[in-house]
Amino acid sequence: MAMGGRFSVGYDEAQGPLVLALDVGSTGTRGGLYDASGVPIKGSKTKVAHAFTTVADGTSTIDADQVTDEIRQCISHVAGLGRRPIAGVAIDTFASSLVGVDADDRAITPCYTYADSRCAPQVQYLKSILDEDRTQQRTGTRQHTGYLPPRFLWLNATAPDVVARVARWLSLGEYAWLRLIGTTAAGTSTAAWTGMLDRHAGVWDAELFDLVGVGIEKLSPIAPPSAPLTPKRSVAADWPALADAVWFAPITDGFSSSIGAGTTGPAQVVLAAATSGAVRMVIEGDLPNLPRGLWCNKIDETRSILGGALNDVGRAVTWLESTFVLPDADALHAALLAEPDPATPLVLPFFSGERSTGWVGESRAVIHRVNAATGPLEIFRGTMEGVAWTYARMLQQLIIATGRPTEILGTGRVSNDQPGLMQLVADFTGVPVTPITIKRSTLRGTALHALEILAPDAPRAEPTRGDTLEPVGDRYAYYQHRADRFQVLYDKVIARSY
Repeated sequence: MAMGGRFSVGYDEAQGPLVLALDVGSTGTRGGLYDASGVPIKGSKTKVAHAFTTVADGTSTIDADQVTDEIRQCISHVAGLGRRPIAGVAIDTFASSLVGVDADDRAITPCYTYADSRCAPQVQYLKSILDEDRTQQRTGTRQHTGYLPPRFLWLNATAPDVVARVARWLSLGEYAWLRLIGTTAAGTSTAAWTGMLDRHAGVWDAELFDLVGVGIEKLSPIAPPSAPLTPKRSVAADWPALADAVWFAPITDGFSSSIGAGTTGPAQVVLAAATSGAVRMVIEGDLPNLPRGLWCNKIDETRSILGGALNDVGRAVTWLESTFVLPDADALHAALLAEPDPATPLVLPFFSGERSTGWVGESRAVIHRVNAATGPLEIFRGTMEGVAWTYARMLQQLIIATGRPTEILGTGRVSNDQPGLMQLVADFTGVPVTPITIKRSTLRGTALHALEILAPDAPRAEPTRGDTLEPVGDRYAYYQHRADRFQVLYDKVIARSY
């Protein structure tokens, strides 16, 4: 429902049941209230900013108690609006995350984020002893620093005293729920994004747990969206509007971002462009023959998400802005819409490592073919072309698996801040890109996954869209040749270096 040109509804006009949604991303914790149609309620959104702690050695962490306090603040703001009861509370977080807690349910480790690459040596070890193709078909993922098998091995090697004190290993969302409502579980997608879920059976993968020396009993039970949680700690005194609310097990931002954009199946690919990025599609069941460059993660009893991810989209833009004196936004936009120039530098945009499709987590960015005439604007354009090329690589593997999509739905902060990037994606892939113009599609998706249980028959509002960006002229042919040059550089500098 668009009210006054905005995708929102007034509190009094909202259709029940109402859902409080929370989204813990790389740059902050957000909350908002949604009605049964999946539309946000005006004035309900709130945000508490945060940042990862990063170090050159690959460290990428955040304090789990800090984030839990942020979640509490967001809940208090939204629940404090107060005029109507709230039927459900749902949360997504960045994936994958890991927190070790002691017997008193207190965090005794930082929260390790998906971007922490210190376990790179353990990735190489796992690759040397595993039949990785077989493991990928079973778990839906390859070995990478963003997943938990190498992280557990790294922790066992570098912090054995701390590991010995850990009573439970939790994702960030699970930890927050444990502290706030006294119970927790891993949503199906949260379990899948660890790289340690048997995607066919929907249970923890015993073979990997044995290999990394972690008992399955130290992880949470897995709860699909159809099995919400019952709080063991009363919340009514602090949040009266939540006295009878249903609390859902934490899910991943990849799940919520996909459904929040309004995707209807394999004909549409959702492209996420935020701090990190991804291309994803929702499929029924799972995929029996998974391409090497993609992952396939179970999200509930009947559906999976197929796709790939990259670490650096908004993070690449931030690096450019902090490193170079760039022209204003209009000039940057014009540079991305200009006709391609073969003199533009080739940039492999792996500022914090590569995920899909090569899975070289310890890789770093490369800027190639810089000369005396190269300036900040050319490097900006080259970096954005590198990001678009990475999206195109993932799409090629999706096409192998499910066929060519008719449309790409562009979502996320960077898709709005840098619309020229979406045109580059259209030109690189030859597929039209339609920007989804609603804000916080990930937050909306988190509400929708709860509404599938609380209000399955309520009609959902269609998210607002921008003008579709069609591939321009013969640019697709140009970028196919350009992609070959990217691949040669990748093979020489990245793939063969590890």
